[in-house]
Amino acid sequence: MAKVDTSSSRPYHIVIFGASGFTGQFVVEEVARTVSEGPNGSLTWAVAGRSRQKLDKVLEQTSSAMLLGKPELRTAVEVIVADVGEPDSLAAMCKQAVIVLNCVGPYRFWGEPVVKACVENGAHCIDISGEPQFLESMQLNYDSQAADKGVYIVGACGFDSIPADMGVLYTRDQFKGTLTALESFLTASTGPEGGSINDGTWKSAIYGFADSGKLRSLRKKFGHKPLPVVGSKIKRRSALFYSNEVQQYAVPFMGADPSVVKRSQRFLLEEHQETPVQYGAYAGVGGVANIVKMLFAGMMFWFLVKFSFGRDLLIKYPEFFSFGFFSKDGPTRKQMEGSSFKFAFYGEGYTEGQDPSQGRPNAKIRTLVQGPGGLRGHAHRHGTGRYHHPERCLNGCLGTTYTQS
Repeated sequence: MAKVDTSSSRPYHIVIFGASGFTGQFVVEEVARTVSEGPNGSLTWAVAGRSRQKLDKVLEQTSSAMLLGKPELRTAVEVIVADVGEPDSLAAMCKQAVIVLNCVGPYRFWGEPVVKACVENGAHCIDISGEPQFLESMQLNYDSQAADKGVYIVGACGFDSIPADMGVLYTRDQFKGTLTALESFLTASTGPEGGSINDGTWKSAIYGFADSGKLRSLRKKFGHKPLPVVGSKIKRRSALFYSNEVQQYAVPFMGADPSVVKRSQRFLLEEHQETPVQYGAYAGVGGVANIVKMLFAGMMFWFLVKFSFGRDLLIKYPEFFSFGFFSKDGPTRKQMEGSSFKFAFYGEGYTEGQDPSQGRPNAKIRTLVQGPGGLRGHAHRHGTGRYHHPERCLNGCLGTTYTQS
């Protein structure tokens, strides 16, 4: 495999593209914090986007908001002007970076030019997309080129889908035997200021449902065979049910987690001959009052998303059609500070020495992934409001309970 020099000849370890957007601002804060905590402050980085003025403002706000005591941040961090509509500017940006953190979405419209520029110019690319169609089309179109150049393209590296994907892997590794099936239940809570999700997530959902047929056609091009079912087949839940696991009503999770986890399981099977884990993802929606709102909003959404005029209405008035759950302006910092999330994983499998092809599973395991400020991850589809570091998550907010029958 050909290798690209991504160290000494490149001035920046990280370039944050789209740093002045809703999501990008929080990524800038996290990178600035990481640099200040790192050894000798050796990480070099830059911010990039269309407007130099806005990027300068983000650096100024970051320095003051984080109380870093680093007024020089505005002058120490380089500003790069780049636009997805100008390939030459993207190429110039990528040539300077070891890694590009792409925060410009919706990715189905703006993501591919960045991936293309990264592959052609030898920069690794990380994004926070929760859009399966984008993620899988990039794999289909750029996997071989990226491999030839030694470039990594890492998608869904935000709230979709780090907690789910790494939670599944962590649970599997803790299981004393063969883990065969796993269900996750996402619940979220807000503080006294309430909560909302930035409408970038809303837009991605609109376009995703509108193009669901294209996603099915795309997947046929891979020619994948169904993953083998090991052990008892996982039971699929209904569209709405009461979950004893989280003590509230729940629905199938509509984000990218199931597809991302399945892609990881397929990779582990094909490349490392590891037993695939069946996976089901669900989200808690609360009590009866929330169900009524959800059903009413869902019916409007399913009707309007089929037509171009309906999609325009949904995009123009997210607060109205989502009962305030999605907002063009939110969430505020106070809302994010008061928010939290929990991912509860319930798995079953066969203990060491037990044949998965014989009998029912004889052991269960529960893993809890939780953290404050988790709803930042849904700030902009994604649009993670906060750049969620995998190791920090796994070291700080995981707990596992294992039982054997």
